[in-house]
Amino acid sequence: MEYQNQYQDAPETKYECLLFDVDDTLYSQSSGLSKQCTKNIEEYMIEKLGMEESSASELNMVLYKNYGTSMAGLKAIGYEFDNDDYHSYVHGRLPYENLKPDPVLRNLLLSMPIRKVIFSNADKVHVAKVLKKLGLEDCFEGIVNFESLNPEKTSNSDDLEQKNLLCRSGSNTEIVAGDSLLLKTPILCKPFEDAFEQAFNIANINPQKTLFFDDSVRNIETGKNMGMHTVLVGKSHRTNGADYALESIHNIREALPELFCIDHKRSKSIKYSEKVAIETSVRA
Repeated sequence: MEYQNQYQDAPETKYECLLFDVDDTLYSQSSGLSKQCTKNIEEYMIEKLGMEESSASELNMVLYKNYGTSMAGLKAIGYEFDNDDYHSYVHGRLPYENLKPDPVLRNLLLSMPIRKVIFSNADKVHVAKVLKKLGLEDCFEGIVNFESLNPEKTSNSDDLEQKNLLCRSGSNTEIVAGDSLLLKTPILCKPFEDAFEQAFNIANINPQKTLFFDDSVRNIETGKNMGMHTVLVGKSHRTNGADYALESIHNIREALPELFCIDHKRSKSIKYSEKVAIETSVRA
């Protein structure tokens, strides 16, 4: 296969893995999927969880900000619901038809002779739909998603452990928002360190040898703290924790030409600096 042949002439590089988020990273936010997803979450909160319409939007924003995903926040504050039902409601009604095959991105991905892995908070059905719509389903060696981060518990002791009340900063089970402690969430997700550690273990990733692409500033900050090199997608300027900033994922070649180098002699002569940081506002 086209993808399987990419590693035969892999250059010497400081990167062993390219780790990609999916939503608003592999496609533009202008697709409307994120906006509709937010609307679907708020409708779920009202229709399925019985919340007041007047408070759903504000609570959703607060939970997303504090916990990384609305689901994680809802679980933390005591709402119980089926994960599959939630994902079906929230993602099942997204305008996937807005996503079109992206041959430019496909060519870029297949031209980089480095292992590529997906790391998404979303469920496997959603991730698969997005990759298929974009024509990228065979461009990645592995996928870390909601299900792999949150395998179903089989032990009652695990459930009891997740319900312990308060904690301090450092992971999604030790969260601080400003000066106030938050309740634990049983959901493992970005931007918390334990989710990254789980992803590293699942995909056999060495963070020091990994380049991480994400549209979330918080995810990028955690990724950098975990030892990864980082690329903030969808922004023209770097923020704290970002080594590179790309307005579009299509700008990879301009910002990181070394990822595409297939000349072994040339790649050996390239001197990489740990302080190198590139901002590009090239539009593609």
